[in-house]
Formats: sequence, structure tokens, C-alpha cells
Amino acid sequence: MDKHHVALVGSGPTGIYLLKHISDNAAEFTGHIQSISIFEKSETGGMGMPYNPEMTDIYNLANISSEEIPMLKTSYADWLSAQPKKTLKTLNITEYPIKKTKVYSRISLGYYFSHQYNLIIADLKKSGFDVNEHLGTKVIDIVPDDSTNQMILVVQNSKTYSFSKVIIATGHIWPEKDQPEHGYYGSPWPIQKLLPKKNENYNYTIGTLGASLSAFDVVTSLAHRHGQFVESSKGLEFILNEEANKFKIVMHSAEGWLPHLQYEQEKPIREIYRHTTRHELLSLIDENGFLPFNKFFDVVCRPAIIRAFERDDDKKLVRFLNQADYSVLDFIEEMESKHDYINSFEGMRNELAKAKSAAKHNEPVHWMETLDDLMYCLNFHSELLSAEDHKFFRKKMMPFLMNVIAALPLSSAAILLALYDADCITLKEGSVEILEHQNISGKTIIEVTDKDSKIEKIEYNMFVNCSGQGKLEFDDYPFASLVEQGIVRKASAKFRELPDKKTKRPDEIKNILFTENDAFWFTGGIDVDAGYRVIKKNGSPDERIHDISFIHTAGCRPYSYGLQACNATSLILLEQWKKSIQENLNDLSSIEATTKTYENNEGL
Repeated sequence: MDKHHVALVGSGPTGIYLLKHISDNAAEFTGHIQSISIFEKSETGGMGMPYNPEMTDIYNLANISSEEIPMLKTSYADWLSAQPKKTLKTLNITEYPIKKTKVYSRISLGYYFSHQYNLIIADLKKSGFDVNEHLGTKVIDIVPDDSTNQMILVVQNSKTYSFSKVIIATGHIWPEKDQPEHGYYGSPWPIQKLLPKKNENYNYTIGTLGASLSAFDVVTSLAHRHGQFVESSKGLEFILNEEANKFKIVMHSAEGWLPHLQYEQEKPIREIYRHTTRHELLSLIDENGFLPFNKFFDVVCRPAIIRAFERDDDKKLVRFLNQADYSVLDFIEEMESKHDYINSFEGMRNELAKAKSAAKHNEPVHWMETLDDLMYCLNFHSELLSAEDHKFFRKKMMPFLMNVIAALPLSSAAILLALYDADCITLKEGSVEILEHQNISGKTIIEVTDKDSKIEKIEYNMFVNCSGQGKLEFDDYPFASLVEQGIVRKASAKFRELPDKKTKRPDEIKNILFTENDAFWFTGGIDVDAGYRVIKKNGSPDERIHDISFIHTAGCRPYSYGLQACNATSLILLEQWKKSIQENLNDLSSIEATTKTYENNEGL
């Protein structure tokens, strides 16, 4: 068999973990891989968009600690500890010793990843792989060449490269365009575009759509340019520059929530089968091939969450969950009510005191940790969910999970509270509509609808969409030739019950594919199989292309996010590829075959 010439598109964390797993399995793959060519649009390999100084700011925090990062060559904490203090200062790290439980600047994590990337590249070369790096090179299209059975990569200068296997590991995409003439920004990135010039101040109110982690990046970057944070006997305080006396930030949140805070964990690395077994989970599949979400909650989640609340000494939730008719919706509503403060900042202040105490005494919040594990498990079995359950997960579960699990570091909470005490930040509840057709004043005009349906119009000199990266719609897939030639197709889930066209709105109908006997809901992005091979329009996988970009595959894997999923996704791809080599199998798409990979590998 001819050896593969492999292209890796993207060298961020997912690409790094993929390269690490190839290196770890060099004995199996040196006979099957001739060369590995890495295409990275940044001039620096291995950093990844969120951690690259071209995109982020020295004041932005990584939101993850060393103990939560799957192992590369060395741990993040050990790498930081080995750096001179002068270097650490340039990375906004001034507290010593370095701790594996502490969160540090996002830029420092970028330099760590780049260092690890270079070490892994060196290991691959030592193992006999021919590795070629194409830095500062953006891939703009991937074109199938049926005459050679190759894939042709087209880069921005129209140069082309030919490969027998392409692995797409690109990161965030921000398709919405900025409108700086109206002070509107479709995303915070690169964050430098939002910063005032030297000796300039924004003497007006700035709005953000969203009040979670991306919004906090905007808040902290702008706050450090308009004042200074100082420690006092009262704690952290913010002193506003005299010449910036009208500077203020309003964060818009539909529910009026600030994010939960970082919580102590007993086992920081997620595992797919921590609270169930492969056999138990597969036994829940019904006669129509579905894994009903309610059954997953009752059989797998309920007992695990009960045990967690018992350890957290929450007798009320234990009592509720032991009632057979207490549903997952009841659980969501109960936990949301605990976070529904009259004043979100004062609620955060109380939560911060408790979180600091838990950290000091090493007291994990077991229910949050358990819930994260359970949803991580479901994510890698989501092809078994019906369209109805996919819709429920996106509409009800994901907003709840993102508020609970996408936790704000305690140091970030202290900054928010310092700004609040200085009357430089506030939170406004209500859904937001951006009135683009009225953006004729040089400002962004929005309409805010509160829970009582009262509508208010607000004008902003600067308004930043911080709602975060959602799933990519199929029409926005960046490699047009793969779409045009049917190499990729829309991700979808089959309805358990055939929907009635007469009761559906036109916008709902366009997202449903009706066949003679069935209907499928388009879940967003592209379809991939268990080994992340893209699924062609005719329903068969294409051996030449794997796509492990979370943005592209969020329709299939809705709870893939973070560095642990980067590691797991790349490991699944490599294990499935290795299995196809060892067993000479082409069809590894069955859930039974896939889950054996989950069961037998650490890091999943």
C-alpha cells in the first residue's frame, strides 16, 4: 500500500494533540504516512486563535488551569515554572510560585502550546516522518481530483498542493462583519480593534451582547485602558482615570445572569464512561435505534447526580431527584432559580466568598463536575439522539450548561466586582435585536425586550457582539469545492415522529428534509462519521478527508468544546484510523465499533 501524504489544516490545540497522538503511535504510522504537511494561517505554529497575541490581549485570562489541560510533552505549570521571572512578567504573571490550579494569561498559554508544538514536531522528525510547515499560509479551498484520487489544497496565493489525506483542524470563525462606522463589532476578535489609541479615552457607555467569558475579555481589556486596579484593605478596587469619567460598560444578558464561577474539581479531566459503562449506555437504545434523552437522564444521569448532591450535602435536591416524576426540565429550572439573583453582582459577591472558601479547603462542587462528565459522555453518542432530543438539547440544555460549566475564574470575578463598586459596569436583562437599518447616526441602535415584553431603544457609540462562537451553518462552510462537488453534506438527525408540515412555520420547514417515510432536521454544520471522516452527499464516508473542527461539526457533536475535547477528538480519529489499518476495515461507522475506542483509551 502506498504511504499517505497527509495535510493538517490548522496547528491550534486540536492539531497539536493530533500530532502528539501520531508521535505516540509512531511505530504503527511510520509505515503508512510518508509526509505530514501543516498549514497554519498565523506566522507562528501551535498557538491557536484564542491564545495568539495577534488576537488576544495580555489582560485576558485563559479560563483553564494546568491540571485541566491534557498532557503534552510537559505540563503547562511546569513550563511556566521553568520560565525566567522577567519572561513571566511580560506574560502578565507576577505571583509565585506557579500553581497547577491557578488560571494565567491566555497569551502565556499560547506560548506554551507553541513550545509544545515545536517539541512534538522534533519528535515526529526523529521518528522518521517527513514534516513540512507552511506558516502564514491560509487554505482557501480544498478541491477533489478524481483522476488521481487526491485532494488539492488551494492557498491564498493560488498555489496548490496535492495530498492523499487531509485533516481539517481549524478553529474559530467569525463570519459577521464589523461596522466600525457605526461602532458595531460582530465579534471581539482581534481584540486590538476595540482598544483606544494611546492617550485616548472612551468617554461614553459601551455595550456588549452577552455577559459571559467573551464579554469579560472586552471588559477587562477596556477597563485596564481607562483606569487601574489596586489592592486595598477592602480587596481589589478600580480607580477610574480622571479624564475617563464617563467610561462605562453595559453587558446585555437575555436572562440577566452573570456566569457561574470556577469551581473546585475532584477529577479535573473528563471521562466519557466515568458514570456509566459502554454496555449500559448501548442497552438504552430503543427499537428504532434512538437513545432517548429522558431515558439517558433517568438511568445514567439521575443516580450520578443524586450521589453528587449527597456529597455536596444538598438534601433538597436529593429529595427532588429521588422522585420519579422529577424531570430534567424540573432540574434545570431549580438550578437556574438558585442563580437568579435580584442583583447579579451581589449574587456573584456571595458566590465568590463561597468559592474562595471551597478552594482554600479543597472542597469540590460535585454536582457541577458530574454534570459536565455526563454531558461529555452524551456528546460522543449524540448520533443516537432523535431530532426532537437534539432540539431540546440546544434550546434547553446548552444555555444552562454554558452558564454552569463555562465558569469564570475567581480573579475575573474580583475584577467585575471592582468595576461594579466603581459604578463602571452594569448588567441589563432582556433579549436584544440590533436595528441595522437604523444605524445611520454613526451609532448602533438596539431594541431590548424585557420579560414583561416592554421594549426599549438604546444607542451605543460602541457595541460588541460577545455572544460567542455558535455552530457554523452549512452555507458558511469555508471550502466551497467540497460543498459544490458533494464531498460534504449537511448534518442532520432523524425525527422520532414525523412532523406535520401544516403546523410548522416556513422557517422551520426549510430546516427539515422530508423523505417518503421519514423526516430529518438539519442540526447545523457538516456531517461526519465516528472517525470524523466527512460524509458525502451520497451518504458514504470519504477516506480522504477528516474534519475535527468543532465549529464545523457542532451539529454532530454539540458539547465539544475546550482543550479536553481537542485531545479526545484527535485521539478518536487516530484510533479509528489505526483500527482500519490493523483490521483492514473500511466501515467503522457503527456505534458498537466506535464505543470500543472510548472504552479502551485513556484521555477519553
